[in-house]
Amino acid sequence: MPGYEKWSDLERKELMDVIDSGILMRYGFDGARKGHWKSKELEAAVCETFGCHYAQLTSSGTAALTTALSALGVGYGDEVIMPSFTFVASFEAVISVGAIPVLAEIDDTLTLDPASVRKNITSRTRAIMPVHMCGSMADLDALKEICREHNLWLLEDACQSIGGTYKGKKLGTIGDAGTFSFDFVKTMTCGEGGVVMTNNQEVYVKSDGYTDHGHDHLGVDRGADLHPFIGYNFRISELHSAVGLAQIRRLPEFLETQKKNHTLLKSLLSEIPGISFRRVPDPAGDSCSFISWFLPTAEQTQRAVDALREAGILAGNFYWYNNNWHYIRKWDHLKNALTLNSLSPELRTRIEAEANKDFPISDAIMSRCVSTSISLLWTEEQIREKGARMREVIEKAI
Repeated sequence: MPGYEKWSDLERKELMDVIDSGILMRYGFDGARKGHWKSKELEAAVCETFGCHYAQLTSSGTAALTTALSALGVGYGDEVIMPSFTFVASFEAVISVGAIPVLAEIDDTLTLDPASVRKNITSRTRAIMPVHMCGSMADLDALKEICREHNLWLLEDACQSIGGTYKGKKLGTIGDAGTFSFDFVKTMTCGEGGVVMTNNQEVYVKSDGYTDHGHDHLGVDRGADLHPFIGYNFRISELHSAVGLAQIRRLPEFLETQKKNHTLLKSLLSEIPGISFRRVPDPAGDSCSFISWFLPTAEQTQRAVDALREAGILAGNFYWYNNNWHYIRKWDHLKNALTLNSLSPELRTRIEAEANKDFPISDAIMSRCVSTSISLLWTEEQIREKGARMREVIEKAI
């Protein structure tokens, strides 16, 4: 899955351009940088590769979400509906802008259940934020229709689905705004980084300023820029952009390998009696970074996970139900609103109320789910060996 598995001279070359110039910052120092503008080049490549009009790079996927929410005007008292299965960055970003993360049930796609979204809409709902977990996508047609009916923003957290598509359109470019993470374990990496993608010029202009202390970038130099609003330092560096520039050019290679390895391993796992797989709304659009599979009961799944651990082959197989990062069940810091800074009493109360709801549908799904990550380095022989070993251990366990 991760681009770092395929590190090459292409990344080294782009990095050395920056090192040779000595200019690590993406803005300014025009004469000294020897014509190298890696961040601008990467933003143009993002637009071309994923089919959006505008792209604004950030220091992380979390910063991209925070920027997108701010550019959409989401803030104090607003509610953002998001899934109970995601990465902690999703709710961190919502809280950081003063909004309330309203957690909803997932369905067998492992993403937002549109029926649960409808039940959670109130007069304070401002945005719906599907999270395209583990390489596949939410039911975007249904969610777009809900947004149209209720005049809501659709913000795609596509950080885990780089290269995925939905009905011919790239994930992250279908909503009013979308985000990728380019951290170390994503399909393409900058080491650290992220991007806001949008077809809305106003959202882009606001994102551009927000990530750089509110600079409007219209002056003849940084000292002449005006500041139409308060922003923050969410800039990416030229070093990180250089890595991403090489990686995005190699993305087709990564995706081709990922899909080939995914197809073979899934065919082997499908031979296990009782196993089933997540529903993918558009199977052709799966980026294939994970195979997410289910066993018939939670008890069987736990036994299988324990057996995989004892056999030394749990690595790369994720039982999210007991994972501290990705599922509501283990988010005690959110349930107790544990922050270093003081939150307003209203925000704290709402966070605690939302995070301590019951999620019986999601529990029933996640307690039976394991996701197997796909390596770009596997040989066919290794995949067949892995599949056979997993089948042997799982069948014995259940």
